[in-house]
Amino acid sequence: MATIVNTTEEEPMLAVVRFTAELAWADAGPDVAEPEVARLCAEAQQHVLAGRWLDMASLMLASADLLLLSPRVPDKDLECILAIICNLVTKAGSDEEALQIAEAICLKLVQQPGEKPALRIKVLFSLYNLLPSSYGKAFVYRKALEVAAAGKAADCVVPSFKNIDAFVGDWGIGKLEQRDLFLAVARILKDQKGMSKEYFNFLNKYLATFDGSSDDAEVIGEAKEEAAAAIIEFVKSADLFQCDLLDMPAVAQLEKDEKYQSVYELLKIFLTQRLDSYLEFQSANSTLLQGYGLVHEDCITKMRLMSLLDLSSHCSGEIPYSAITKALGINDDEVEYWIVKAISSKILDCKVDQLNQFVIVSRHTERIFGIPQWKSLRSKLGVWRGNIANAISTIQANKVAEDGAQGMQGVATR
Repeated sequence: MATIVNTTEEEPMLAVVRFTAELAWADAGPDVAEPEVARLCAEAQQHVLAGRWLDMASLMLASADLLLLSPRVPDKDLECILAIICNLVTKAGSDEEALQIAEAICLKLVQQPGEKPALRIKVLFSLYNLLPSSYGKAFVYRKALEVAAAGKAADCVVPSFKNIDAFVGDWGIGKLEQRDLFLAVARILKDQKGMSKEYFNFLNKYLATFDGSSDDAEVIGEAKEEAAAAIIEFVKSADLFQCDLLDMPAVAQLEKDEKYQSVYELLKIFLTQRLDSYLEFQSANSTLLQGYGLVHEDCITKMRLMSLLDLSSHCSGEIPYSAITKALGINDDEVEYWIVKAISSKILDCKVDQLNQFVIVSRHTERIFGIPQWKSLRSKLGVWRGNIANAISTIQANKVAEDGAQGMQGVATR
């Protein structure tokens, strides 16, 4: 007895198989093409009825290269076909099967990424949203980054970078996977105009995955180039005045590295010393600085602001003009200009006593925020909590006294 199976939902898949088969055999002539098309359609029908979705995906993807490269297939039709193929992951009987289907799709889409990269990435993001497992989502996202990098289509993935931290939390990926992810993102951002701050941030994320443990001993050397790049980006930036690079093992290894030792020395100057040290370094390493694209005048500007921060961290709240002119290498009439510049850069809060020629500092940015700075902050918070507790106690005592006085006044009235 024949059984009628409703295959309405599968009709789009069968249509895709027929379309791709006809396209693949178009030049063979009808005598050869028609039997082959019929055979492939029959095979597809069997996969559908048996629920063999991985086999169905393999069959549908067999001519994917032809689809992606053929000028006869409009992009809208191609996107629709690939969307139908991607939808197979929702029919899979398990997360493992869905992942296998996704891997097969990705294998096709990452080949020849220079052809229609934006469409490939769009399809990969659609696949990402269809996958049930966190591991599968992380895998597909990395493949989208591969296509974007190789196909020079960074604009298609850059908007998603603002959600990377949330993605990492949702995916639950380990340190090594995070390391690869951050490095991939940093390399995409490297040549993007106006994204230098984001590039620096992801370099930091990447370098921070090296914690100096024995597990990293054999691979930490791979991070030297990115460690040097992070230092140069920090020095170049007109907006960055604080970083934790000196505390990172991946950066610390440069101190004894023949190639990057001078770059590490430059970082130490910007984070721990003053303008005179930079000028001495520059006179001996001008070619090195030019090779990294560093402009001497810009470095002087930043180093003067850094020197002002160093003065603020070592003063007792007041900095005489004379100390500023000496540290910054400027004249007396330039002091206020640099104070205003520091305030506008949001690294200093202060008042200027023009009469006595003092700068009274109320807040300054720490160039390095390490353990000593955390201890200082903890101490300040302790004092603040104590002051708040004393204020509350005083208010409560005054309220008790006031209530008592009002009670006595009521008794006297009666």
